[in-house]
Amino acid sequence: MGKTISLYFMYISAILRSSMQYKLSFLLMIIGRFLIAFNSFLGIYFLFSGFTEIKGYTYGDILLCFSVIQMSFSLSECIASGFCAFSGIVKRGEFDRILLRPCSPILQVLGTRFELGRIGPMITAVIMLVVGIHNSHIQWTIGRVITLLLMLLGGTLLFSGLFMIGATICFFSIEESGSINILTYGAKEHGKYPFDIYGKGMMRFCTFVVPYTLVQYYPLMFLLGKSDNWFYALYPLGTVFFFYICYLFWRFGMRHYQSSGS
Repeated sequence: MGKTISLYFMYISAILRSSMQYKLSFLLMIIGRFLIAFNSFLGIYFLFSGFTEIKGYTYGDILLCFSVIQMSFSLSECIASGFCAFSGIVKRGEFDRILLRPCSPILQVLGTRFELGRIGPMITAVIMLVVGIHNSHIQWTIGRVITLLLMLLGGTLLFSGLFMIGATICFFSIEESGSINILTYGAKEHGKYPFDIYGKGMMRFCTFVVPYTLVQYYPLMFLLGKSDNWFYALYPLGTVFFFYICYLFWRFGMRHYQSSGS
C-alpha cells in the first residue's frame, strides 16, 4: 500500500514539474478558471440582492451548500481526471500496456493526468465557504466541523465514482459517453442549491439513484440546525458503498475489455 501511494505521488510530481516548465501559462490557466468559477459566486450574490431567502435558505446557507459541491467536484476532477481522458487511452491502445504492468490499472490511469488547473475553482470554493460560514450564523461544534469534512470527502468520492463510471463505458463503446456529464457537471450546477427546492422527484433520484443528497442535503440540514437528527452527519459515509459499486462496474468492464487494435 505504501509503495502504491509513493508511486502515485511520483506521478503527480512528474506532472507538476512538466506544468512548471511554462509558469506563465500555468498561472494564466489558474486565473482564467478562477474567474469562470467566480461568476457563479457573483450570480448568487446578485440574486440575493433582491431576495432575503429562497425556500427558507438564506444567502449564507446557499453559499455553504454550493461551496461544498464546488470544492468536492474540483478535488475529484483534479485527482480523478485520468478517468476523464480514458477514452483516448483506450483508442491509442495504451490500456493494453497498462494491463501488462505489475501495478494497479486504476493507479496508472489516475497517474496519466492531474488537473492542477482546478486550483482556480477550488480557490473560489474556499472564498464561498468562508463567506457562507460568516453569513450562516451556525453554532460550530466539533461535530459540525467533522460533518463538513465528511461532506467534502464524501462529495469527492461520489464524483470520482461517477468519473469512473464514465471511463468504464469506454470499455464497451471506446468513445466516452457524454451523458455522464449530466451526472457530474450538471450536478455541480444544480448542487448550488439544496436539492429539495427542485421537488420530490428530484429528491428521490438524488437519494436512491445517484446519492447526491448524502453529501449535500441531509448533512446540510444538520449543519444549519434545520434537523436534530444527528445521524444525518454520518450520511456522507454512504458514498463509500456507492464508490464500491462503481468499482465493481469498473472490474466488470475490465473483464469484458477487448483491445482497440491500435
